[in-house]
Amino acid sequence: MLNHVLLPMTHSVTYPAMQQRLNKLLAERARPGSDKKAIDAQIWELFGEEWAVMFTDLAGFSRNTEAFGITHFLQVIYESFRLFIPVVEQTGGFLLKVEGDSMLVIFRNAESALRCAISMQHAATAYNISRDDAEKVLVSIGMGFGRVLKFGDQDIYGQELNVACKLGEDLGVDGTIQCSDNFRNAVKGLNMARFRKCKSTPRGTKQAWMVDFPATK
Repeated sequence: MLNHVLLPMTHSVTYPAMQQRLNKLLAERARPGSDKKAIDAQIWELFGEEWAVMFTDLAGFSRNTEAFGITHFLQVIYESFRLFIPVVEQTGGFLLKVEGDSMLVIFRNAESALRCAISMQHAATAYNISRDDAEKVLVSIGMGFGRVLKFGDQDIYGQELNVACKLGEDLGVDGTIQCSDNFRNAVKGLNMARFRKCKSTPRGTKQAWMVDFPATK
């Protein structure tokens, strides 16, 4: 008779196991004369997954912090999370990380990601109607889609993530959604939004696109 042992399904078990395997492969890759191409292929085979990636950023962090104090901006950050996290959950997203006033969110498909981004901007618009300028939640959103390296529910790495971060933060404009060429190709057959070329395109994508979405009714 077999004895059944139940293993706890926690990050403390799964993620270190993934990290240990990755560390071994990276150590092997660093050795002189190693077959880097073969090792890279193995890493992507083990950890590569296709995801839509969203990176958000609130406008005016430095300016508003200097003018109104850090506690004021912490309040704005709190309000933004209160607005946006339910939208993320309702549209099938996974909030992977929070970094200051920014969120990193992933989705299994680009359509859900686009639906979420539009809903977030609509939520911000509705919230801001009755708020003073200093208390408005002004968010820029960058989007990418494609293969990334994903380790448990804690970390992802990849070109589309880098592009999404650039579009959401460095090139972001409050109230807008910008996306990579791969993301646009994944959703361009839908009738949810239109796309026009951005003036600036970061490295890692052929063309960045501005998403023109309908205003709230």
